[in-house]
Amino acid sequence: MVRSAGTVAAIDLGASSGRVMLGHVGHNELRLRPVARFPNLPVRTIDGLHWDILDLYRNVLAGLHSAVREEPGLRSAAVDSWAVDYALLSGQRMLGNPFHYRDERTAAGVDATHVLVPHAELYAGNGLQFLPFNTLYQLAAERLAGGLDGADTMMLIPDLLGFWLTGERVAERTNASTTGLLTVSAGTGHGTGRGTGRGTGRGTGRGHGSGHGEWDETLIARLGLPRSIFPRLVDPGSRIGSLLPGVAHEIGAVSRLDLVAVGSHDTASAVVAVPMRDENAAYISSGTWSLVGVELNSPVLTEESRAANFTNEGGVDGRVRYLRNVMGLWLLSESMRSWDLEGVAFELPFLLAQAAQVTGPVTVFDVDDPAFLAPGDMPDRIREHCAGHGLAVPATPVDLVRSIIESLATKYASTLRAAGELSGTSIRTVHIVGGGSQNELLCQLTANLTGLPVLAGPVEATAIGNVLIQARAQGLAHGSLEALRMLVAQAYSPRHYEPRA
Repeated sequence: MVRSAGTVAAIDLGASSGRVMLGHVGHNELRLRPVARFPNLPVRTIDGLHWDILDLYRNVLAGLHSAVREEPGLRSAAVDSWAVDYALLSGQRMLGNPFHYRDERTAAGVDATHVLVPHAELYAGNGLQFLPFNTLYQLAAERLAGGLDGADTMMLIPDLLGFWLTGERVAERTNASTTGLLTVSAGTGHGTGRGTGRGTGRGTGRGHGSGHGEWDETLIARLGLPRSIFPRLVDPGSRIGSLLPGVAHEIGAVSRLDLVAVGSHDTASAVVAVPMRDENAAYISSGTWSLVGVELNSPVLTEESRAANFTNEGGVDGRVRYLRNVMGLWLLSESMRSWDLEGVAFELPFLLAQAAQVTGPVTVFDVDDPAFLAPGDMPDRIREHCAGHGLAVPATPVDLVRSIIESLATKYASTLRAAGELSGTSIRTVHIVGGGSQNELLCQLTANLTGLPVLAGPVEATAIGNVLIQARAQGLAHGSLEALRMLVAQAYSPRHYEPRA
């Protein structure tokens, strides 16, 4: 599997924090260490909620400087981030800070889009679940507001940072698949599909999968969007370009450093690092959002799938990430932020430990209610939701935390049942990766409610997946995703949770 040893840098940007990680890959060896961690906080201005993209880029440069200082022989770097959000450019100039997907402006874009193309028709063409902040709805809102005037390029967040680092304008395919503007079809999509090395570590990564293809020019025209703003598509593992001389000088790189495309949608990278051993495993990438589903060779485009609001997003090597977005640990982090603003000091480990001791009835609510999407007083919103739906209102912060965790686990269980039924997958094991894999109560409740064993970890799955695709591109590793996952399984032992009555 491994030909030589070397180190690459993963720039991993989440919806609430970012990190730069060094990943060392060698013979039967996979090690990560952080060199920089930083917050990623939105900023509300008079026109809406935005990402502070310039501060984020400054932190990326500082992190790369630390990475080069620690590893002068760094082989490459790569960026992954959350999906759907973008910046508009005119030449080299950015036309305003990118909007945050939680900004309220997208409602007008949803209505304007569905007047032109009903959602059933959209789903047949792009396979994407309905989320009001999907990129095509954001761009429709942008068009209505005149925001596309003067723009010559639309760049998703990882691609934007890549442009600033290299000067190259590209769109990485897994992230572009979340825009709703890529074609998807069974049996004809772009990609390489499953390899032949299941369980052997000798796969080539070149099967016959299907999934996302090219920009859907017909849909783009029907929505009144300019085709010229969409960059050329590249696949994970492609070389984007070398760092610009000024960038290389600023970070202290003394030799050429290439930027490589990986699964730049963070979930695409996270799924690469899920140590699945067979096709009957499901995954939950649990962080600010929870992405709950299975990996397939071909998309599921049935009306039943659309009605259940499942999505078919592009994965590495042409795989399809068949999943649903579940609101995730955002409910917990936003509740903690609300209590902090009120001057009430709680430690999350204490609340979780107390929540695990609750023995009475627990209120289970719908974590995907749209009322929970925007920032705000989350405890108050949850209480209002429960009261409005005839549910017992959690009385204390401990009760509220237990209710959040139990409700998330309940949603995980129902989503996994639906994923199995709709895709024809007999799920036998559930992998939880990301920050949620550290939450013992969440993992145990998920095992209990699914009736399936849960394997928790690794925590830094997204960065690991980023590193592995770079390593394969640099010749440090080779083989199918299954071969790469064997390396993950050897390096990171998951914690097992068995179902309890």
